[in-house]
Amino acid sequence: MFKAIRIGILLMILFFVAVSTWLTQSRSTDWNNTLWVKVYPINADGSEASQRYIGGLQESDFSAIEDFIAREIPKFGHELERPLRMELGTEVKAQPPALQSNPSVLQIMLWSMRLRWWAGSVTSDQDDPDPDVRIFVRYHSPQTDFALENSIGMQKGMVGIVNAFADRRQAGTNNVIIAHEFLHTLGATDKYDPANGIPLFPQGYAEPDRKPRHPQQLAEIMGGRIAVSEYDAMIPKNLRYVIIGVETASEIHLLRE
Repeated sequence: MFKAIRIGILLMILFFVAVSTWLTQSRSTDWNNTLWVKVYPINADGSEASQRYIGGLQESDFSAIEDFIAREIPKFGHELERPLRMELGTEVKAQPPALQSNPSVLQIMLWSMRLRWWAGSVTSDQDDPDPDVRIFVRYHSPQTDFALENSIGMQKGMVGIVNAFADRRQAGTNNVIIAHEFLHTLGATDKYDPANGIPLFPQGYAEPDRKPRHPQQLAEIMGGRIAVSEYDAMIPKNLRYVIIGVETASEIHLLRE
């Protein structure tokens, strides 16, 4: 009997967690209220250059992301004065849990739970109440000559991890990546070929009906890059060269029924 009671209590807890998660995700894409997104900088490589950059960050450095969302959602019939509120949190000293290479499905599930627990624990001293979305930006010295790890955005837990360069010249590109991962937390999916980063046609193109098709002038946010030819694409310099496409708009419930 006691075992049955314990199982019943556990199932009840899981039910309430699932309902709470569903309600949070539904609210985040009803576009009736301002979404609160908080950015937490992390010195990823421990370098002085990254530390100086983090020390000079201001909330205005992320205002282009607010402007991007405010510019795009009226195209789909929404009128909200400030759909997104970006806030800068204090530096987080701990690194997020790492996901090993070639993980199994179970390992991914366990890592996802660890990441969500980590995100809440390392921000508990500065978040009351909690923001709708947490984005952790891991800054690396621009002097490094290696490719940055892939960034991620998870709808469950509404958490993003962005790898970025600590360089003012890269600030616009960093914001493109932050916006991309933010939309992942709302349910948007990637629209590029993971093997080479080339946007998929037509869903990953900002102007799929353009003639001639190439070069494109803009990027679709989840396509990630501007397709300059069928086999070549470049990351936009900033969010002025980025739009939200129809398929992405549908995924994040921007399209009016």
